[in-house]
Amino acid sequence: MIEAVIFDLDGVLIDSEHVWDEVRRQLAEERGGRWSDTASRDMMGMSSPEWSRYMREEVGLEDEPAEISAEIVRRLEERYRMDLPLITGSEQAVKRIADRWPLALASSSNRELIDLALEASGLARFFRVTVSSEEVDRGKPAPDVFVEAARRLDTEPSHCGAVEDSENGIRAAKAAGMRTIAIPNPQYPPADEALELADVVLATIEDLTPAAFEPEEA
Repeated sequence: MIEAVIFDLDGVLIDSEHVWDEVRRQLAEERGGRWSDTASRDMMGMSSPEWSRYMREEVGLEDEPAEISAEIVRRLEERYRMDLPLITGSEQAVKRIADRWPLALASSSNRELIDLALEASGLARFFRVTVSSEEVDRGKPAPDVFVEAARRLDTEPSHCGAVEDSENGIRAAKAAGMRTIAIPNPQYPPADEALELADVVLATIEDLTPAAFEPEEA
């Protein structure tokens, strides 16, 4: 039985995956990095310590990881304050689910960006708990951020539902033992084998209702 629901942020509530991509790519170009065709997908779901190390070690930036992370966050904060890319229907969907269960958010974004996005969108009031993957040992596809969100909700992971868009996010939620609702990001579609792990696949967040978390009786 579902007792709580945990949402991802980027790609589920805000259409920000391409913004992250643009900002990281721009920084790499400015500072002589080597941006590969796989860089965006490689970093998707990583925690900030993980992706900032990737930017230094794989993309080739000379700055220390902490400096890379801080600069990316600064640029994203500027973008969000100018125009937060809230996905159509996300506020209504979150409210529908919040009317039924307590909610948490488990995101790979930095803490500053989570707080800014939720306040700017007006969604903060719906979430009892928010967790950044920089606050746990491992980013997605490891289950750590989902397990920690469930812990802070005082709920067993197996009694939680999760809403995700990315391949690493789907794998993380399933590894945590959660009922996983996938809403694939068309710009960065998960592989078929990842989608097959999901319990329910929806076309858009506008289709998300409490029924998605309530499996039909056999």
